[in-house]
Amino acid sequence: MADPTMLRSRLLAREHLIGTFVKTPTTHATEILGALGFDFVVIDEEHAPFDRMATDTALLAARAAGTAALVRVQSATSILSVLDCGATGVLVPHVASAARAREVAATCRYQGGRRGYSGSPRHAGYGATGMWKTVEAADAATTVIAQIEDPEALDEIAIAAVDGIDALFIGRGDLAVALGAKSSDAPEVRSAVERIGKARTRRRQARLRVRRWPGRGIVAARPGSDRVRGRLRPELHAQGGGPGSGRDPLARRTGQHRSS
Repeated sequence: MADPTMLRSRLLAREHLIGTFVKTPTTHATEILGALGFDFVVIDEEHAPFDRMATDTALLAARAAGTAALVRVQSATSILSVLDCGATGVLVPHVASAARAREVAATCRYQGGRRGYSGSPRHAGYGATGMWKTVEAADAATTVIAQIEDPEALDEIAIAAVDGIDALFIGRGDLAVALGAKSSDAPEVRSAVERIGKARTRRRQARLRVRRWPGRGIVAARPGSDRVRGRLRPELHAQGGGPGSGRDPLARRTGQHRSS
């Protein structure tokens, strides 16, 4: 299994990564997903009942299982807390402007940013790592993903060029509601996704996608599929795929997550 701290470098290198959202505030789902061989999980504070203690415990489970853990924060005010608790990175909702993207990026970085430092939390080895070793390691490894889900963001394509934003996540559900579309597959939502995709390509920005619209290059794999079987532990996926084998797709580096 790959080192979880290498998630950002693997993402930027455009490797195919497998992950999923965690919606249940227990340790068990995260442990099982790590045992299955998932590259990462996304602990969902925005749309699931994770408080600070539950998130901290899930992050500990991810560390024990050897998988990277991103946190979809409720707001930017939670970023410092989850990073101190050992999150590999953050997924930040409602990044609707380049100015907002710069604020998010700065909050996640020490050098050139304004992340507050403490040597006592988990991410600093509870004081054992040392200040500058901690700072340099965190700045290199922290993964920052901006969630694009507001119509006004479509006119702020400069978001894709902001230094420190490693990937874009398209929230098609929120876009559909905001645009008054009948579904996340509606033509106006597809058009918005394509606009964001073109901006990302021009800026060589990473993007996370879900399995949608075959033939358009937007793909992901579900547990038990042939494309996942080669990556996950066979003795586990043969038993039914484990957590996530129902509604939520596994996110792959070739595509964008489903907004949930």
